[in-house]
Amino acid sequence: MAYNLLKGKKGIIFGALNEMSIAWQVAEKCIEEGAEIVLTNTPLSIRMGDIQDFAAKHQIPLIPADATSVEDLTHLFQESMTHFGGKVDFILHSIGMSLNVRKKRPYDDLDYDFLQKTLDISAISFHKVLQTAKKLDAINEWGSVVALSYVAAQRTMFEYNDMADAKAMLESIARSFGYIYGREKRIRVNTISQSPTMTTAGSGIKGFDSLVDFADRMSPLGNATAEECANYCVCLFSDLTRKITMQNLYHDGGFSSMGMSYRAMHQYNKSFDNEDKK
Repeated sequence: MAYNLLKGKKGIIFGALNEMSIAWQVAEKCIEEGAEIVLTNTPLSIRMGDIQDFAAKHQIPLIPADATSVEDLTHLFQESMTHFGGKVDFILHSIGMSLNVRKKRPYDDLDYDFLQKTLDISAISFHKVLQTAKKLDAINEWGSVVALSYVAAQRTMFEYNDMADAKAMLESIARSFGYIYGREKRIRVNTISQSPTMTTAGSGIKGFDSLVDFADRMSPLGNATAEECANYCVCLFSDLTRKITMQNLYHDGGFSSMGMSYRAMHQYNKSFDNEDKK
């Protein structure tokens, strides 16, 4: 059910790859709620994913851009403003990648070149997006910028590795830039700490399905889906949340406030029962 929450608004969505992507779901919800959008991703991701079909179906501009490149970002914002005939109202940063995770390098044996790429892609790119937008004066007053994070920024999660450092940095950038952008331009900057979600990137990580199951058992409301995250993003892009900024907002079914749930304890105890039967 649509509420026209974004009627007349214009935005840029980073990171959509295919239907499993949270950014893809956000793009669909933004269109449903009346927004005009521009899609962007790296040239490689555009070739690998299905986003060209999505853009063609909805007649949406798809502008290739590497979010780690200020030159690419400058071109993206300039082209977007030309397309819209003015500034944008919202931006979604849904970008993250770790070669250390992909190559199964443990946290106590990181490849530091890989670490630099993790930070540049997953966190510093957010600063580059914000700084480039500010220098170009590309966002309207009371605009909203949202980046996707994860609870591993605050808590140690098994095998989340250097992505935890990147998410912690991402959230810090949102606070630091949020202060400046809010004070000078009345633009709000927030992060959403989403439940583990079975995206294409997540499904390729060994043991990720177990993490999803554990979080679901721990959360009183269960895991938040990609579609539910998209609804939350729409809310943060809308005028209903004008005074929310510099926040890391948990969207995880209550996981972040839990110590132990009945379902998780029950499953834990069952593991001992199985051992006793051996």
